[in-house]
Amino acid sequence: MVLVLVLEKAPVYTSPGELVKHHVMFLLCFLQNEYMKDDFFIKIETWHKPDLGTSDNVHSLDPNTWKTVEIVHIDIADRSQVEPADYKTDEDPALFQSVKTKRGPLGPNWKKELADDTDCPRMCAYKLVTIKFKWWGLQSKVENFIQKQEKRIFTNFHRQLFCWIDKWIDLTMEDIRRMEDETQKELETMRKKGTVRGTSAADV
Repeated sequence: MVLVLVLEKAPVYTSPGELVKHHVMFLLCFLQNEYMKDDFFIKIETWHKPDLGTSDNVHSLDPNTWKTVEIVHIDIADRSQVEPADYKTDEDPALFQSVKTKRGPLGPNWKKELADDTDCPRMCAYKLVTIKFKWWGLQSKVENFIQKQEKRIFTNFHRQLFCWIDKWIDLTMEDIRRMEDETQKELETMRKKGTVRGTSAADV
């Protein structure tokens, strides 16, 4: 079993003049394979904290388990963390500037600048990724491969999230709930009839 803690730091963006309230959120995603049952699963536990990755062991793991965790930091402005096949200039936070908010581009010292700006809200997503693939001769190789793909997905998603700010900054909660419902229906249709889309391990 492999445990990796992925830290994603970002400013919290709201509409100009809007009061920011920090809500600590916990999300759990658990995937299993019907054939392998308990011998294969991917579990992603996410805590969102109003800091820059300074909290220790936010998932309250026991000391022995915590010692085995690999901590991975994601910098959305660092192009070296992006696979060549995934890179898009219009999804590069180091190049992008928001028309609506004037935020960006993110320079090489953006995290230090954010830390120094105490008036700017910030958030870190602490993602604990636990993978188990119990198959003799393949376990370590498959678990490490999946961890690499999870980091890739997290990196690309948060780069997109930053660069798409002008598309979502004005959305209301009603808009978001409606989009969630529409997306769920679309994904269900694609799952039954569509072809493979999105991130594919064959791309790298």
